[in-house]
Amino acid sequence: MKRLLLLVVLCYPVLLYAQNNNSPSTYDPHDIAITGYLQTQFQKAQSPGITSFSGGDFSANSDSRFIVRRGRLKIDRVDKYTSIVFQLDATQNGVQLMDAFIQLREPKFKEFKLTAGLFNRPFGYSIVYSSGYRDFPERPRVFQTLMPRERDLGALIGYQPQNKWKFLNLEFAVVNGSGLTVRDYDSKKDFIGNIAFKFDSLANKKLNIGFGGSAYRGYVRSNTKTYYSATNTGYTGNTNDNILGSYLNRNYYGANLQIQYDNSFGKTSFKSEYVAGQQPGVASSADLKGPYASQSFATQPATNLYERHFNGYYFWLTQELWKTKLTALLAYDVYDPNTNVSGTVIGQPNNFTTAGDIKYATFGYGLTYQLNGRLKFTLYNEHVENEKTIVEGFDRDLRDDVFTARLQYRW
Repeated sequence: MKRLLLLVVLCYPVLLYAQNNNSPSTYDPHDIAITGYLQTQFQKAQSPGITSFSGGDFSANSDSRFIVRRGRLKIDRVDKYTSIVFQLDATQNGVQLMDAFIQLREPKFKEFKLTAGLFNRPFGYSIVYSSGYRDFPERPRVFQTLMPRERDLGALIGYQPQNKWKFLNLEFAVVNGSGLTVRDYDSKKDFIGNIAFKFDSLANKKLNIGFGGSAYRGYVRSNTKTYYSATNTGYTGNTNDNILGSYLNRNYYGANLQIQYDNSFGKTSFKSEYVAGQQPGVASSADLKGPYASQSFATQPATNLYERHFNGYYFWLTQELWKTKLTALLAYDVYDPNTNVSGTVIGQPNNFTTAGDIKYATFGYGLTYQLNGRLKFTLYNEHVENEKTIVEGFDRDLRDDVFTARLQYRW
């Protein structure tokens, strides 16, 4: 028992930092450290060829599949003044760079750190929280839409006091805004600000509370002379020579909350996040499915922009069962790409609305079994509901539920 307690104490700094993707495995000076995790899974969809935010779309004639969801290999090194993190993701789709950044620290001012390179956007809670530790298979649809693949290229300044204010964490980043896979396609840069508070070991060390707020200020360049602004009855077209080369605002505002309580039944965890703002998109088409019409751009959008006001949120509840290795999962998330219109308006003649304006809600439930410190098995089902409209194919709820059975190994 004493050996087990000693192991937990020694590993705690590693576990703490590993949960945040924008950090090495530990800030204790060390030579090369190699960590990572592998997620392999089987999935069954209600229908072949569905659009899915549960690991990507299904192939046209397939309603089931085996895939390697994530295969992460992380290499990091830490010395007195610097740390470096390099992470790859290897799946059946190939190998992709996920993280590549350098952090600078001055020992006399440990509360400050500068990060430069490719890293997770410091917005809210779920974006920077590692998928290797998250109980739920995927991030909510709203964040997969606003910040696909989570990362971006840029520089970040972080501030966390080392004194009695150590519960506070401030971050400010400047990024390209185009994501992790491409170079910036315009001259504008995007700005991200995040403030987080974390209070551990309250109520006789049984209660942990965290909360915070975030802001994102960005832009999307127009490559045409026309853009559409949202109204309560659809969209209004705006055409002017000056619109070509101008920018539409891409602004997000978010708040988040995390509560964990260690009770006699087992640990109970509740997490929630809300985000709203402006998200320029395009119209859905035969080549661009509705849910992706409001997704953030990695390259210059070639067609007319649609200025949308959106909101989204999620609730995550986990309950450890009788302090065993079993944990029950319950989730609900919503993403509304256009809060100006409801389903009855979408698709009406001459109002320029498309499937890109449809609201989605996802109810998820499942169970995890933590076999040991490295191996975890997850069973999870997602019931997805779309807003009913007169758009062809969306006059009813699509059959796009997904069941996932996942096995994860972490080292």
